[in-house]
Amino acid sequence: MSTVGSSEPLIQSVRVTSSEIVARLVDGRVISVPLAWSWRLSEATPAQRARHRLIGGGQGVHWPDVDEDISVEGMLGGTPAQRPRPRRASVAQAPQRTSNTRMQPTRRRTARG
Repeated sequence: MSTVGSSEPLIQSVRVTSSEIVARLVDGRVISVPLAWSWRLSEATPAQRARHRLIGGGQGVHWPDVDEDISVEGMLGGTPAQRPRPRRASVAQAPQRTSNTRMQPTRRRTARG
């Protein structure tokens, strides 16, 4: 009888090229996804892409300089990161008030004796 290790895919190492995110898994597989799947990494410098750490015991990778996390499950499942949509101004938003520049009279305090 043979003993089977964990079937959970875990990342052993990762590198980012000019076009791909490449992960070597502990079981020997090498997987890659297009760099465009991560808009944060696509816009990052090569130095920012190179600075990363494994998280969750190899379940994912974190790039602190660009605040990006990619999981091995996301890479295997084909889940690209969604770019946030720009926020539109609400029509019901109250107009901004300008400051009142007119001088207001002040009350003088009198000394109580």
